[in-house]
Amino acid sequence: MSTAHSSSREADNNEPPPRRCPDIDTRSDVKDDVRDLEQRTRLMRIVTRLIAVSDLGSREIARRAGLPMQKMSDLLSGRLEHFSYDELRSIRRIIDEGQLSTS
Repeated sequence: MSTAHSSSREADNNEPPPRRCPDIDTRSDVKDDVRDLEQRTRLMRIVTRLIAVSDLGSREIARRAGLPMQKMSDLLSGRLEHFSYDELRSIRRIIDEGQLSTS
């Protein structure tokens, strides 16, 4: 009985260590993700405030940005995961241009 018990210990000791990928630095990936999320959050707040005070309506902004109204609704509802930083920057530029043309 003791031989069966000792052979199971040997099997446990022969397991390879967990695999790691040395060329991927997960901390920097997480930092990049957090930084992107913070940038998009700030920009989304700015864009939604600009839409609220804009002379252009949200429908007109959506039309000029080439966005379906559902996507504009997602923006106004704070659904950040639906937007990239570039999309938000593009919407902000359209609002800024709209403010200049109506002034």
